[in-house]
Amino acid sequence: MRRILLTGATGFVGKQVLKSLAKEDVSIRVITRGTQDHFFSQYENVSEVIHTNNFFTESTIWYEEACQDVDIIIHVAWYAEPGKYLESPLNLECLSGTLNFAKSACKQGIKKFVGVGTCFEYDLTHSSPLDINAPLNPQFLYSTAKVNAFLLLSKYFKNENIDFLWTRIFYLYGEDEDERRLVAVLRKKLALGEPVDLTSGTQIRDFMDVKIAGSMIASAALGMNVGPFNVCSGEGRSIRELAESIADEYGKKELLNFGAREDNLADAPFVVGLKTKILDTH
Repeated sequence: MRRILLTGATGFVGKQVLKSLAKEDVSIRVITRGTQDHFFSQYENVSEVIHTNNFFTESTIWYEEACQDVDIIIHVAWYAEPGKYLESPLNLECLSGTLNFAKSACKQGIKKFVGVGTCFEYDLTHSSPLDINAPLNPQFLYSTAKVNAFLLLSKYFKNENIDFLWTRIFYLYGEDEDERRLVAVLRKKLALGEPVDLTSGTQIRDFMDVKIAGSMIASAALGMNVGPFNVCSGEGRSIRELAESIADEYGKKELLNFGAREDNLADAPFVVGLKTKILDTH
């Protein structure tokens, strides 16, 4: 039975990775903030819960102990507060903590390290689907930190002969989404019968349910995939289309005020990924 260490296990994405792992014949050790042991008790193959106040500032000894007797690490944890995370200095702390964590993992003889990046790592000025070898050109502190993690860990784990997988997530929505995110705002306002002020909604995005994303990350982690990996649907959809489909569920399309907010001219008009094939072990 393979032994998995999962960080960020109670977050938006990490929770779905955990749910997918729980269906597999693996033993799971989770790292979490706070005291949420009751949440993990529903999963029979969660063998250990490790608590931390701030994962990214733990000591080398702490990281080494957390990584003991582990085959695969799936590192989902990162600062991601909506409206703040893109330019937050906390991205530097996340980067340095991730690198220290990776070194400790290597010392403990892990077989594979899986990181979670973002589509914002890519150069988004081109209106064509993004494959895993598309040029990188991060525009935010968040995506710059992620690119640096990817480049440094790619080289480091290659030198140490350890498998490294870097999953880049696109535009996710779904269960336990932060109420400040687009789909959550739409659902809340439409349910209350309140108007929703939006931009023109012409931007094309690669939207995906977070449950599917969690399953893809878990499957790629347990499979043979290494290197960069796009967690995406491979299909483009305008923000307007998405908003209207949600409004149709409530029968309240008239509450959508497109053009009430100015378009952000710096916002990329087209962000769609090319799906990466999952290479399973069978």
